[in-house]
Amino acid sequence: MATAGVPMNALDPATYQRRIRAWTLYDWANSAFATTILAAVLPVYFSQVAGATLPSEATATAYWSLNLSISLFVTAILAPILGTISDVSRGKKKFLAFFTGAGVIATGLLVLVGTGDWVLASILFVLGRIGFVAAYTFYDALLPHIAKPGDRDNVSARGYAMGYLGGGLLLAINVVMIFVLPDTWGPRLSFLSVAVWWAVFSIPIFRQVPEPAAATGHLQPGQTVIGESVKRLIATFRDMRHYRELFKYLIAFLIYNDAIGTIIGVATIYGAELGFGSVELILALLLVQFVGIPFSLIFGRLPSQETQRRPLYLAFIVFNLVALPLVGIGLRAALPADISGDEPPPYEATATAVGQGIYRVTDQSDAAPLAFTGVWAQETISGDLTGTENQVVYALSGAPGDAIQITFNGQTVEVTYAARPDGGRARLELDGQPYVEEGESEPLMLDTYSATVRYGATVEIAAAEPGEHVVRLINAGEQNAESGGTVLAIAQAQVLEPVRENSLPVILGLLLAVQAVGALFAFTVGQRMFAGLANTIDTRRAILLSLIVYAVIATWGYFINSTVEFWFLAWMVAIVQGGSQALSRSLYASMSPAAKSGEFFGLYGIMERFSSILGPLLFALAVATFGSSRPAIISLIVFFIVGGYLLTRVNIEEGQRLAREEDAALLGGASG
Repeated sequence: MATAGVPMNALDPATYQRRIRAWTLYDWANSAFATTILAAVLPVYFSQVAGATLPSEATATAYWSLNLSISLFVTAILAPILGTISDVSRGKKKFLAFFTGAGVIATGLLVLVGTGDWVLASILFVLGRIGFVAAYTFYDALLPHIAKPGDRDNVSARGYAMGYLGGGLLLAINVVMIFVLPDTWGPRLSFLSVAVWWAVFSIPIFRQVPEPAAATGHLQPGQTVIGESVKRLIATFRDMRHYRELFKYLIAFLIYNDAIGTIIGVATIYGAELGFGSVELILALLLVQFVGIPFSLIFGRLPSQETQRRPLYLAFIVFNLVALPLVGIGLRAALPADISGDEPPPYEATATAVGQGIYRVTDQSDAAPLAFTGVWAQETISGDLTGTENQVVYALSGAPGDAIQITFNGQTVEVTYAARPDGGRARLELDGQPYVEEGESEPLMLDTYSATVRYGATVEIAAAEPGEHVVRLINAGEQNAESGGTVLAIAQAQVLEPVRENSLPVILGLLLAVQAVGALFAFTVGQRMFAGLANTIDTRRAILLSLIVYAVIATWGYFINSTVEFWFLAWMVAIVQGGSQALSRSLYASMSPAAKSGEFFGLYGIMERFSSILGPLLFALAVATFGSSRPAIISLIVFFIVGGYLLTRVNIEEGQRLAREEDAALLGGASG
């Protein structure tokens, strides 16, 4: 069991290392929530399963975004208050345990969420994320108490590396579960596995890390923990000039972390907009997780004067900064399009077939591409049903044999329809033959029944090869067993853009070859070429180096249009993502009084939460203004420049001196 009251400098090396390992293992534990619940599985499950009874996927997405905002708002309000209480009452581990337990229970209960249970899913997700974010605040607040000042960069980086590894491993297992287990049991058991993973691997931090000493002595008669905590928090805000350097750093962090958080948050959406497949995006996410492990450790060692290989690490990072964009762009030009994943030319209309584009029921004219066979009525339904207008007229049919036909030049057509309580069944034909999906043996029957009206539902019909094809969607006249209805409601058909073709084995091989050359460069000339520069690298300059890499990422992101570039760019993100965040955390810890770590990391948490809100919001505004994500991506450079400049104006030594003096006054100089 952990023993409190012993200063870190007086600990034997074995005990000190056990505490460090226990602390970093918590990042391994809770990162499973970040990868499976926040990023990869639950958002899709919420839209397609829990929110299946909502009017549209857009509505489900809006509710999901609302859940994110609610959880962020609650934690932003609670974090500094609870952090201050934990300082006064000696309760950092108690609060960590409470919120970890709350997050674990809420996450585990997600296994109960089935079709249409979007309310239950929303409640459990909000509670789970509040637990996740609040617990992480107290986890961060323990850093100054378990790591010596000279070790904090490295220990913080080790935490992020463990998080990448743990979160990535469980996500990989969960992806397999989703593909192997039937129905919805894959994702549901994935949620349960996150809860178990989080709970089990949190045990060491509670057993090995002691509760830090309280910032004050015993309360005087008439004083309460909450009252004293609120007084001290108010005093901190009132006396901001006293913590001037720390708050200057927080402003710089808010600005540059806005852009970092935006890149993390919109990477997969941006990739999807550029036409990259879902499998590629998931694999790229896993790539960032696992590649981020060694680079987090490398960045953590860059500022350490005791690390002899600093010039090698710096040479390797600088090599990647230059080589990845140049080689990626060069490979796009040099490789065939079916290897590089370059954008293929759009499908053009011919004399007998329409080309790539959207064809709506409301656009009908003598030259309309949508041909209707039989008797079709029209119905005006209020609402944004296809993402194009507020009032959409659906063509309706309830008669057997009535059909919609589109003759197109391309490979895949997506038909948008409404699933309804009176919905029926439809046969799909491609080039005069019943349509059979790849990997299936029976023709596909489209069932348009839904207990509530769900607009914007889609079905894709894909031919084996591009060319001119005829697709027909035919009312089968078969009543749905649940509804007894036979109605089909059609909104539009869209001829999709060509599918990008690439060779991931070739791309990954080339990427690894670049890394091999980089390692050779670092080991042969790095020590000699970068020795002088490496000796000048401290924590701030290492963060600034990561911001330079991010600025290159944002610039290159504006231009990329091939799979090979996307993968090279993902590798570049992995180089700096963990390191920039780890060093930002440790630098903040060095300027915060350890006796007030709960309070100050509560404020740090607010800045992180705002960066999760403001960055994506500004990104969305840029998209709305320019009509594309590309200008939004490149606009992030401003955040890196301004945030980096403000970081250079922070007097770090003064902030650290003040933190030491405050600790000496409150704790008599002891920490841990």
